[in-house]
Amino acid sequence: MKTKILSLANEEVGEISLNEDIFAVEFIRDDIIKQVIDWQRAKAMSGNHKTKTVSEVLGTTKKPFKQKGTGNARQGSLRSVQMRGGGVAHGPRVRSHATKLPKKVRKLGLIHALSEKCAEGKLLVIDSLKLDKPKTSVLVNILNKFQGKSFFVIDGNEVDINFSLAAKNIYNTVIVPQIGANVYDIIRHEYVLLSQEAVSVLEERLR
Repeated sequence: MKTKILSLANEEVGEISLNEDIFAVEFIRDDIIKQVIDWQRAKAMSGNHKTKTVSEVLGTTKKPFKQKGTGNARQGSLRSVQMRGGGVAHGPRVRSHATKLPKKVRKLGLIHALSEKCAEGKLLVIDSLKLDKPKTSVLVNILNKFQGKSFFVIDGNEVDINFSLAAKNIYNTVIVPQIGANVYDIIRHEYVLLSQEAVSVLEERLR
């Protein structure tokens, strides 16, 4: 499958052949894409919600009143779960929400996400993702030429430092090396910009 190579000025400068098994899958599996996104989101959850148990609540260890003769139900501790200000019996604990997902499914998710963007005409190949200076205003003007609301930019094995610094202050614009390419960011951004180097490395990685 052939597609245009664009410059950062959004002008055609050449043509590139894309691997159809990666960028033009015939039947796009939305279920696989969702499965990978759910896996990514669960893995990113901090899971820091927590309540204190009886042993963690601050307070005296003294018995509140004698065992017999008061007419009250016997109590052993003011920190018990049934007491006001006591511990919580089965409250949430700090834990990891991460689940396991086979590498083959993760790889498939990336392939189908790239194919979906390509089918929508919102995956663009750029000849070079390099800037002379780390100027945010310059990069904003460049991205405005593509008329998109959000951009996920994937470079080769390394990201140009000037491009990376310029993109930091731009809302809904993320730049990563090819190893950072992921289904969630591909789907949630309107446009995916790939450098020529990123295309060749991704094709090698996903074949």
